[in-house]
Amino acid sequence: MASNFSFLQAEWPALFAEATKAEQAALTDTRTACFYARRTLELAVVWLFQAEGGRGGKLQMPYKPDLSAFLFEPSFKVLVGPALHAKMDVVRKQGNNAVHSARPITAADSTAVLRELFQVAFWLARHYGRNVAARPDPALQFRADLLPRPADSAAAQAAASASAQATQAALQKLATLADELVARDAALAAAQQKSAALDEELARLRAEVAAAKAVNTITPDTHDYNEAETRDLYIDLLLKEAGWKLDQPRDREYEVQGMPNNQGVGYVDYVLWGDDGKPLAVVEAKRTRRDARVGQQQAKLYADCLQTQFGQRPLIYTTNGFDHWFWDDTTYPPRPVQGFHKKDELQLLIQRRQSAKPLAGVSINSEIVERHYQLRAIRRIGETFERDRQRKALVVMATGAGKTRTVIALVDLLQRANWAKRVLFLADRVALVNQAANAFKVHLPDAAAVNLVTEKATEGRVYVSTYPTMMGLINETEDANLGGQRRFGVGHFDLIIVDEAHRSIYQKYRAIFAYFDALLVGLTATPKDEIDRNTYGLFGLEDGVPTDAYGLEDAIAEGYLVPPRAVSVPLKFQREGIKYAELNEDEREQWDALDWDDGDGEGLAPDEVGAEAVNKWLFNIDTVDKVLETLMTHGHKVAGGDRLGKTIVFAKNTAHANFIADRF
Repeated sequence: MASNFSFLQAEWPALFAEATKAEQAALTDTRTACFYARRTLELAVVWLFQAEGGRGGKLQMPYKPDLSAFLFEPSFKVLVGPALHAKMDVVRKQGNNAVHSARPITAADSTAVLRELFQVAFWLARHYGRNVAARPDPALQFRADLLPRPADSAAAQAAASASAQATQAALQKLATLADELVARDAALAAAQQKSAALDEELARLRAEVAAAKAVNTITPDTHDYNEAETRDLYIDLLLKEAGWKLDQPRDREYEVQGMPNNQGVGYVDYVLWGDDGKPLAVVEAKRTRRDARVGQQQAKLYADCLQTQFGQRPLIYTTNGFDHWFWDDTTYPPRPVQGFHKKDELQLLIQRRQSAKPLAGVSINSEIVERHYQLRAIRRIGETFERDRQRKALVVMATGAGKTRTVIALVDLLQRANWAKRVLFLADRVALVNQAANAFKVHLPDAAAVNLVTEKATEGRVYVSTYPTMMGLINETEDANLGGQRRFGVGHFDLIIVDEAHRSIYQKYRAIFAYFDALLVGLTATPKDEIDRNTYGLFGLEDGVPTDAYGLEDAIAEGYLVPPRAVSVPLKFQREGIKYAELNEDEREQWDALDWDDGDGEGLAPDEVGAEAVNKWLFNIDTVDKVLETLMTHGHKVAGGDRLGKTIVFAKNTAHANFIADRF
């Protein structure tokens, strides 16, 4: 039987096999069709990371090897471009819905997913195909008539109106299949890692791909990827993901009066309605090749008309299907968002127009903080949010000066002022998360602190989490019986606090900050002159000018901290290196027996090894024992001198740290 994906068969047989499974089920088993479409996409994306990855490659491996992390790795988004990325995300989302959501998936839905998958596959073959003769014709388009039809219309109707019981059975079946495929892929990947031929095979693939791309780019890509169709599909999908059913005539193309044109009539692309029948937001969709912000003025005029009609000013979204901007023109300037807010999130934002109190007029709880620099930092953050209309703040505060207490008092202030309902506190280690959770419970007992590392399903007002845990929860959906909406909408948190904010966190976990539309406060003990310019840029600040700073020198001068006291450990090798002439006879024999091959093939033993090389490579029992002996002798004692106080030991790397721990 003819297939829309025949052009994949020669070079990507595995993709062709999965895509045809999706085709076969498109009209008779829509969930299975979406599942296999997602599976095809996943295999294609993994292939791309193999072909374009490695040292010097265009793609960087994400924080974990799953489809969502692959798609939202910044280097991948740059490689494929926004239009193709949106197509991929449509396939991913509908594939996830097929397994996790009880929301009906119609034949029209599965057909649309296959159409998007076709465009992704076409792009792959067009740009990476190594056989020029097999390159698909630019005029080739997806043909719905090639999808196998049900035996009769009654069968089609029965499939479309499957019972709730049948839906649950289908969800369970696909969930089991998904688990089996994940386990199989993991086993295969593990086997490949042990294969000595893998590196050679990948090197050969990358060389072939580079040559193919050089040939394929000579001819311009004139294929019509139907971006407008993707735009409408993607916007609908994002809205439904946020709980907007779009099942009423007034949800789309809503007519308004009072527009400044000859007829005075306008048609709003989407209106999102509240339970009271008043408009919560308008969505203005522009053509895919136009900047999403182009529609801001028109959307503002629509908001004016709706405010006149209903007595409530709606919030404003503008989108081209790929980029989305959100604007409450009564408070902050327009800002980019990754999707649409849920109904309760929009209702809360509109309610705050009346309920939010001026921050300067709300007292700071002196039972939580009382030091002058803590009070100053809280007030400065408040001014940044309220007076300066900025949504990000970076506070530099020396270790031990009370950063956690400061932000707990800030949370208390924002919650009492009705600026924040739910808060997320992020840290990079489980120990810090546990410490923060306990601190919130002590100082803010009414906030119902939730440790997401151990209480993933619990609800509260303050959530604490590690970055990897939150990354995993972003894409988590609610119970399938509730429609499979995302648990955390883009507006779920009003404030995000980042403990020890630095560049590496944003490079690895930036998807968290891109997804949530929240006020952002970064905390760091790094001296302000040592914070890299990228971190300042992420917070919208000038280099060297944080929102507030209280450094170690200030804390020492004012008596809140004590200065460090250095104890020198006499380690000759680490200071002077090792000289052959100074070794005894046994040591010289060991020296001569070492493998000194540095790549030149001669393998000659050197006369000496400098201190820098020793410090880089040498782990030895005597050196570590001398340091530990110095620690035990001169370290800070507590409990009347019976034991060491809290101590941190810095190592060269993980292996060195384990070595030190074993000796300890």
